[in-house]
Parts: sequence; C-alpha cells; structure tokens
Amino acid sequence: MGARVVSQFIAVLVDGVVYASWLFIIAVGLTLIYGVMKILNIAHGSLYALGAFSAVSLSAAWFSQGYAAMGSFAMLALAAVLVGLVFGPLIERGLLQFLYGKDEVVLVLVTYALFLILEDFIKLVWGVDPLFVQGPNGETPYGLLGNFEVAGLTYPNYNLLLLGVAVLTGLVLTWSLNSTRSGKLLLAVIHDREVSAALGINVSRTYFVTFTIGAFLAAVGGALTAPTVSVVTGMGAEVIVMAFAVVVIGGLGSLPGAALGALIVGMVRAAAVHYAPEVELFSIYFVMAAVLIARPKGLFSGAEVRKI
Repeated sequence: MGARVVSQFIAVLVDGVVYASWLFIIAVGLTLIYGVMKILNIAHGSLYALGAFSAVSLSAAWFSQGYAAMGSFAMLALAAVLVGLVFGPLIERGLLQFLYGKDEVVLVLVTYALFLILEDFIKLVWGVDPLFVQGPNGETPYGLLGNFEVAGLTYPNYNLLLLGVAVLTGLVLTWSLNSTRSGKLLLAVIHDREVSAALGINVSRTYFVTFTIGAFLAAVGGALTAPTVSVVTGMGAEVIVMAFAVVVIGGLGSLPGAALGALIVGMVRAAAVHYAPEVELFSIYFVMAAVLIARPKGLFSGAEVRKI
C-alpha cells in the first residue's frame, strides 16, 4: 500500500510538471502580449490551433516523401515559425494597429471576433475530421525519442522535450528583457507607452515584434501538442481558457507569474486527475477563485503607476 501511494504521488508530480511546461509555453505568449500591449488576446487560442494543424500538414508532407522520421521534428519547428511569421504580422499590422488606444473591452471583443473567424478558417482549410501526426508505418515524433522510468513508471522522453522548451523559453525571455537593449526598451514601453514614444522609442515596432513573438509561442505550443493528441477543430477554445487561468493566477503581464501560475494549474490538475477525476475542471477554477479573493490582481501583480 505504501509503495502504491508513493508511486501515485510521483506520478502526480511528473504529470503536473509536464502539463505545467506545456501550459507555460502557451500562456507566456499571452502574458507577454498583455504586458506590453494591454490586449487580452482571445485569438491566442486560434494561433495555438493553427500551429497544431500546420504541424500535421507539414509532417504529413515530410512522411509522404519517405524521409527519415526524425526529420518530423524539424517540421514541427517550421510550422511554429510559419504561423508566427505569417499570422502574427498579418493580425497586428492588418487589424490591431488601428485599435491602439481603444478601451480594453473593445480589444477583447475584436480578438474574440478574430478567434471566431480563425476557427472557421481552420475548418475551411483542414475540414472537421480529426488529424494525426503519423507516418505511413505508424511512426510519430511522440514515440521516436524513447522512454524513461521514474519509480517504476514509464514516460515518453517527449515529455522531457516539452520541459526543455519551456525552461529555455523562460530563460531566453528573462535574459532578453533584463540584459539586452531591446528588452530594456520593451520594459520602458510596458511601464509607460506615452513617455516612451516621447523619448523616441518606436512603440509601433515594439508592438509589432511583441505580437509576432506571442503568436510564435502560441504556435510552438500547438505544434508540440500535435503529436500527442488528435488535432481537431475547436481545440483552441479549451486552451485559451486554461491559458487565461494561468495568467490570471500569476498576474496579468508577469513572466514569473506565468511560470508560477502554470505550475500551480499543472499540479492541481494532475492531483485532481489521479485522486478525484470528477472534479478536475472545477479544481482549477476553484484555485483561480481562491487566488483572486486573496490577490485580486494575481500573485505577481505589481504596483500600478497612477497618471495625473
């Protein structure tokens, strides 16, 4: 009995960390966009879905040519890059730049409308049937890396890839924001857009780069998810809800908050799945409500600058 309890506890820890890694990759793009642009981007979920569907298409094209299965990882990366570089600039330059300065509620409604449009676009391009990242002989990136064992439990090494990408993403963003000139300019825009513009900072370009990076991170999450699930229409809706829970718990616009929020949500979900699966979804919202009661602006909310 004791060994079983320990094994289940370890399973909760491992599953929680893996789920948190996946959530952080997605949520950090959302919190970056809000931190800089003050846009609660509901279309972030559709960018995630576009990354997943693009990964399916590019992987299928790769496998159809009879190339080495390991090359499918390059297709996952290429899918994220293409979605980020195409849809990020297209949305920011083609739509959002005309709405800066509007009320945040207006921007939420616009991104919600964009979410609906992109969901229909996905249905038109890829149809409504489930799709899979899988080669002609059943090979998939999820199983190509082998497995590892923890306390007698077997996990795919693909989970370590998710963890590595999440850690690398957090480190690169932290270093970029705190140790580079571009990062310091970005922090200036975060604190005060008007003063930054008056000092000569190109705020428009900052917004453009920020949204493109955020779109890319959403697509990375989708591309890495594609080999692990059936890729279906509507998958972006569930993801954006979970990502919102992460950034709300951590504090809107906070990078450390996104990391902590993802870890909390990941651990709570894993514990619920193993010990009380009937309350899995409720448990996440219960934690979010509890955090907001104690800290209405999230765990890492900073002091707001009062303008006079």
